Amino acid sequence: MSNTIVCISCVKSKRTSPCASKDMYTSPLFRRMLLYAQQLRPQKIFILSAKYGLLKPDDVIAPYEKTLKTMNTSERSAWAGNVLSRLCQEADLQEDKFIFLAGAPYRKNLVRHIRHYEVPMEGLSFGRQLQWLTERVSA
Repeated sequence: MSNTIVCISCVKSKRTSPCASKDMYTSPLFRRMLLYAQQLRPQKIFILSAKYGLLKPDDVIAPYEKTLKTMNTSERSAWAGNVLSRLCQEADLQEDKFIFLAGAPYRKNLVRHIRHYEVPMEGLSFGRQLQWLTERVSA
């Protein structure tokens, strides 16, 4: 049987000292994405970090300022290659089901290598994503 894996993108708002990646990102959007991901009860949750690549929620990281939005095409491609090689160690890209709670720059170079995936908030603005998550997350 295949696993369900949720990938959440990092956000700009961060803590100022090293901590677990699940605690690093402080925005309401990230907090709700994490709660929603946990509610789905997937086998694994990963955070897609512009600096660190693929993170497990308990990986301890230092704060940083980096975004895929400012990377050029080859930098984004290299980032995605790094993430995919880590994902291959953690999951089956042909059998597992991936749910992306991540913007287009974070998933664009990944999904072409993954057979089963969904992007439940695709096309929604920042405000609509927050609303979508708020409607689905039980406090």
